[in-house]
Amino acid sequence: MSLASFAQTLEPIKYGDFESWTTREIEESGIIGGKTKLLYVVGPQAYIKGNKPYNYKANTPWTMSNAYAKVAGIHKGSNTVQPEKRGNGRCARLDTKMEDVTVLGFIDISVLVSGSMFLGQTIEPITGTGDPYKNLNFGMPFTRKPKALVLDYKCRISKNNYVMKYPGVGSKRIDGIQDKAEFFVYLQKRWEDADGNIHALRIGTAREQLSHDVNEWVNGHRVEIHYGDITKTSYYKKFMHLNGPYRAMNSKGKIVPIIEEGWGSPDDTPTHVILMITAGNQGAFIGTIGNTLWVDNVCWEF
Repeated sequence: MSLASFAQTLEPIKYGDFESWTTREIEESGIIGGKTKLLYVVGPQAYIKGNKPYNYKANTPWTMSNAYAKVAGIHKGSNTVQPEKRGNGRCARLDTKMEDVTVLGFIDISVLVSGSMFLGQTIEPITGTGDPYKNLNFGMPFTRKPKALVLDYKCRISKNNYVMKYPGVGSKRIDGIQDKAEFFVYLQKRWEDADGNIHALRIGTAREQLSHDVNEWVNGHRVEIHYGDITKTSYYKKFMHLNGPYRAMNSKGKIVPIIEEGWGSPDDTPTHVILMITAGNQGAFIGTIGNTLWVDNVCWEF
């Protein structure tokens, strides 16, 4: 056992110890209250004042559900991921919250946002809620094959057997579903065709959902990455299927869907990795307010 333990190597993901954050100070438009909103980015220690897009690609491998929006000339900030003290250091806290835009004393737009962070970029400013994925570039170049994702976590998860959808205007209750926190890793072998479409094979998969409260920190939690076609294994769950809503930027600078054509061989070498950590697993605008996930010390195991 000691020899096996010695053979494993943990490699921290850049800024994944959550000790370093960029703070952005956004002034929201007067017509919606004129508040000063602080948005946090997992990245270099810095303070940026002013309503301007953040260049994620130049500064950090991480992006998150925190975003600066400019819709019809109205400036708005959303923050659902932030640093929190943990012992002598800091961790990341991810919350599911409601973002309301109030115009002249009346609620005009209500959007539910699940606190999320992932490897990739958000292209700012956000200009509307009609297509929530059009500004998201999921994943980053990655040609290695880790054995597992390793991290510390604790969580607070609602036991409700329904979720709410708040896409901006109106709301809808959806019964029979529990909103869960989760973390997942997709290793993909991608290529682009002549029309700029991005295709991929799924080389490796790790996905875990959290359905109950974990009040004390679980340190060094390991989520094994399984390679190749896992559909016939006991590990496979329906939520690990191919072709989620994920998109990426092609060589022409356009955000397009990632089309997973099938499962790759365990011997294949990936070209990209998608890593997502989120307080809610229902996708854009759907979830349960109050779900909270804390994470720290995110590493690869080789």
